[in-house]
Amino acid sequence: MKHLLHILFLTLLCTPALIAQNTAPRITGNLQTNANFFITDAKIGASGTPQYDNQKFGTESWLALNYSNWGFDMGLRFDMFNNSNLLNPTGSFTGEGIGRWYIHKEINKFDLSGGYLYDQIGSGIIFRAYEERALMIDNALFGVKVGYQINDNWKVKAFTGRQKRQFNTYGSVIRGASIEGFIQPDTTTNFTLAPGFGTVARTLDKESVTRAASEMKRYQRLDSIQYNSYAFTLFNTLNAGNFTWFFEGAYKTKDVIFNEFDRAITSDTTFLPDGSVGSIEFDTINGILVNTDGYMAYTSMTYASEGFGITLEGKYTKNFRFRTDPFQIGVQGQMNFLPPMARQNTFRLPARFAPNTQEIGEQGFQLDARYSLSKKVSVGLNVSDIYQLDGKSLYREIAPEFTFKQERKWQLLVGLQFLKYNISTYQFKDDAVDTEDVIPWVGTGQQGYVDAFSPYAEWLYKFTPRNSLRVEAQYLLTDDEFGSWAFLLAELGMAPHWLIYVSDMYKVPSSGVTNPDKTKYDGLHYPSVGIVYTHRANRFSFAYVKQVEGINCAGGICRYEPTFHGVRLQLSSSF
Repeated sequence: MKHLLHILFLTLLCTPALIAQNTAPRITGNLQTNANFFITDAKIGASGTPQYDNQKFGTESWLALNYSNWGFDMGLRFDMFNNSNLLNPTGSFTGEGIGRWYIHKEINKFDLSGGYLYDQIGSGIIFRAYEERALMIDNALFGVKVGYQINDNWKVKAFTGRQKRQFNTYGSVIRGASIEGFIQPDTTTNFTLAPGFGTVARTLDKESVTRAASEMKRYQRLDSIQYNSYAFTLFNTLNAGNFTWFFEGAYKTKDVIFNEFDRAITSDTTFLPDGSVGSIEFDTINGILVNTDGYMAYTSMTYASEGFGITLEGKYTKNFRFRTDPFQIGVQGQMNFLPPMARQNTFRLPARFAPNTQEIGEQGFQLDARYSLSKKVSVGLNVSDIYQLDGKSLYREIAPEFTFKQERKWQLLVGLQFLKYNISTYQFKDDAVDTEDVIPWVGTGQQGYVDAFSPYAEWLYKFTPRNSLRVEAQYLLTDDEFGSWAFLLAELGMAPHWLIYVSDMYKVPSSGVTNPDKTKYDGLHYPSVGIVYTHRANRFSFAYVKQVEGINCAGGICRYEPTFHGVRLQLSSSF
């Protein structure tokens, strides 16, 4: 059946004359290819994976074609992975096939779609099917969706299907529905409401239920495992002049989830000497299944006027992990998306310790403000504070920035980052500090935390409207994890085609530290040099890269990446 659908789809693309002669067909597409050549370097930790030890090469490629005609929108995408480490940073994945196909048609007020679909309800808290290639996320819903436009202001939609898993699907069945609207009480005022309500249900497959029941029985938790779990969300966006307020609250019924922070002792029944039944304890398990309901609330308030803008966000999460498979954690099998509560830093060293969203439990807020003192000078401030539900600190960042523009000739940005990062929670590293007061501006040198201070600067100089030089200088001061780092980058831009850059990340030797885990990178350089060529919608890059292990984030989702040493080729083209 699957192959018949592919043949039918390709036949429709190739034979438009069979259906209509009086329409104007349109074909668009894009190609993205990443190629990595791995060079073993045990000194920096670039070893021990299949790519370094044997394969030496890995690649990922996506080719998509989109076709519009006769009122239909159709698409087909071919995916290929050869020795790729995107799925598992320390493993290798090879596979190729049809990664996506879809058909979409509007008929009067109805909106019909089938195939691999991307969509979300509200901000995505209970359901979001999306793609983030940099992190190997492709949570498309393989199913059907029907939408209906009730009137100019209200619409409903419903969908059902299964979630994509590389070139297959998970066994669980998903269905959901939502209604969204727009209310403007008085057309003469700038006051509007955009309310919405959504619900999602997930039915586990029999294999997952059986496996979950067996696992929970192993550590004497005899909860009954339900096949069906339901999630509900209510959201609204209020606009009043320069003020915008968004709020979303969600609830999830009892669900079997994996809690990596909980622990249990396995046991088994046995007969005691007196003939009674008892139990024998075996070993402690770190990370177990629990059967519980969940809550989630998120809000953001924004005020913007000429020269001034401020955004305040808050979030509360409790047991809101929602998976198509209860044994999946990380980015795989994720049905929803929880908004992050910290900014996504673009500079290399301030981005080194990025917090990933804690689905089991967190609460926090973020403040982001910017004010223009004049046409040349502006200042900004970002503050993030994230805690566990019991009040234990997870992440704290204070980042003021200053920008100065000298007409159209040059621009200078200077920033500071004060950071407290719970590395034992985010990376499962019990990092021991060597002093009692490492960074007095941020923390007190607690075990399991990284206390860091990072100044950074960016200078952009324009020789001509087309030619420019950009320079970055950054320093990360800490006695935790591997210690302090320095980073320099110079980038020469020659629009519209060429970009050449060179950078170096240097591990500053740790003073008075004897722990080999902290000093193993002391004095090492991590240079990178690359060239980028752009022609219209086509971009090609070639780079030699040395990169230390750490956290990589994209779209608010973070994951750990091992050390990389090698050559990278990247090609992207749209047509």
